[in-house]
Amino acid sequence: MLRTPALAAVLVLLPALAATAANAPPARRADPADGVQAYRLSHERAILQQLDTLGRLRSVAADPAGLAAAAHTLLGWLTQRGFQAQLIQTGAQAPPLVYGEWSRPGPRRTVIFYAHYDGQPVVPAQWHSDPFVPQMRSAALSAGGREVDWQTATPPFNPEWRLFGRAVADDKASIIALLAAFDALRSLGREPQVNLKVLWEGEEEAGSAHLQAALLANSSLLRSDLLVIGDGPVHQSRRPMLYFGARGMLGLTLTIYGPLTPLHDGHYGNWAPNPAIMATALLASMRDQQGRILIPGFSDQVRALTPTERQALAAVPVVDPILRRQFALGRTEAADGLAASLMRPALNVRGLQSGQVGPTAANAIPATAGLSLDFRLVPDQTPAQIRAVVERFLRARGWTIVTQEPDVATRLAHARVVRVQWEPGYPAYRVDIGSPIMQAVQTAARRSGAGPLVLMPMMGASVPMFLFAQSLDVPIVGLPIVNYDDSQHAPDENLRLQNLWDGVQTYAAMMGTLNW
Repeated sequence: MLRTPALAAVLVLLPALAATAANAPPARRADPADGVQAYRLSHERAILQQLDTLGRLRSVAADPAGLAAAAHTLLGWLTQRGFQAQLIQTGAQAPPLVYGEWSRPGPRRTVIFYAHYDGQPVVPAQWHSDPFVPQMRSAALSAGGREVDWQTATPPFNPEWRLFGRAVADDKASIIALLAAFDALRSLGREPQVNLKVLWEGEEEAGSAHLQAALLANSSLLRSDLLVIGDGPVHQSRRPMLYFGARGMLGLTLTIYGPLTPLHDGHYGNWAPNPAIMATALLASMRDQQGRILIPGFSDQVRALTPTERQALAAVPVVDPILRRQFALGRTEAADGLAASLMRPALNVRGLQSGQVGPTAANAIPATAGLSLDFRLVPDQTPAQIRAVVERFLRARGWTIVTQEPDVATRLAHARVVRVQWEPGYPAYRVDIGSPIMQAVQTAARRSGAGPLVLMPMMGASVPMFLFAQSLDVPIVGLPIVNYDDSQHAPDENLRLQNLWDGVQTYAAMMGTLNW
C-alpha cells in the first residue's frame, strides 16, 4: 500500500517509467505494475472524475431514469475506447445490460468482466451527505474523517481518503478500475492478452430478475472462456483477494399463531399459548448458540472442501481479534475462526417480531410471532432440498404448515400452526481452485503489485455465480477490489482510494498477463 512519503519518491521516477513504457513493444509481457502505476499517478484526477460522474447518476431501482442515464453513459465510455458496444434489453420495465467487446486477432482466450451499475435504495436522511453527490473525506467517519475538496487538491491524493456515495464501491469502483486499467495498457502500447467482453447489469441489487433470460437469449454473443465478477469487498486484512465461489441464499418467513387477538396476560397467562415463546423455542431447536444447524438432513448434501481448498483456507490471514474489537464482540460463535465458518451453511435470524417492547409494551399475550430467516447454502445444497428438510422438520415437531392466513377452523383443529413463506433462492457455486485456468488467474493477480494475495475458496456472502455458470457454461472467479469497511448496502457507503488504485493495477494485470 503506497502512503504519502512513498508517493513523492515514485513521482521522481515518472519520466523514466514513462520512457520505458513508451519504448516497449505492444505485446510485451512486462510486470503489470511497471508503467500502470505511473499512469495511474498521473491520471488520478481524471479517474476520480469519471467515478464522480457515474456516482452522481441515481442508478437505483426507484429511479428508472437514473438507471437509463447510467447505462447510456457507460455505453458511451465503451464506444469512445473502441469497444463494440450495445445495450441488451432485459424487459419492458427493466434496466438494460451494458455490453462491450474488444478483440484482436492474436489472443486465443476471451474473458467476460461483469459488474453491476445499480445500487441499493437510499434513505437520504440517514446519510451524512447527499448519497448522489460524491463527497471526499480524509478518513472513515468512525475515524473522524473531514471533508476534502479533491477537485482543487494537488495529486497524488492521499490513498487513505475515502469517497462517499451510493454505489461508488458496490460496484461502480470496479467499472472505473477496469476502464482505467484498459486506458493504462493502451497508453503504454501494451495490448490486452485476452479478448475482452464486459457485461454491466442494472438490476443486481433488485434481485437480477431478468438476468438469466437475457444470458440465455444472448449465449452466443457472451461465449467466453472465463467470467470475472467484480463484486464484493477484499479481505479484512486489506490484502487483495480472489474468491472461487459464493454461498447460495434462501429466505424464509414464518408466522406463528396464538390467540385470535392479544389477551391479558394476568387473566390468561400460563393458559393461552404465547406465540413469542413458541417462536423462540422453535429457533432453539433449529440452531444452537455456536451456529450449528440442528435440522436433521440439512447438511447431508454438503460437498467437502478439497485438500487444495483447505490449504488455501489455512493461509487466509487471521483477523478475528481485530474484528472482535471493531465490532465490540465479547465472543464469537465459531471456534475455528471467521474464514472457516464461511465455508459452512448458516441459518441467520434476520428479524423476530411479536408484541411490543419499551414504552409501548402491553401486559398481553401476543396474537402472532413472526420470524424472518435466511439460509446460506454451500455446494451441493439446493433450495428445493432445504425447503423439503425444513418442512419435514416442522411437521415432525408437531407443526401444521399453511401457506395462507389460517381461518378459525384451522386454528381450532391444530395445536401448532405456522405459515411458511419461501423466497425463490439460489444454490451455491464453487470452482476448482487448482484447475489450470484458476492457477493462471492467480498468477496474473499476483503480478499486479497490489500486495500478497488472499485465496478464498468461497465468499461468505451470496452472489448468483451459479446463474452465470448454468446459463453460459463458463468457469467463474470473483475479483473484489473495494475496502471491507465500505458500508455497502448501508448509509454512508464509501470507497478508500488505495483500494481503487490497487484495483486499477489488478485489472491491468488480469487483462495484460492472463494466459493459459
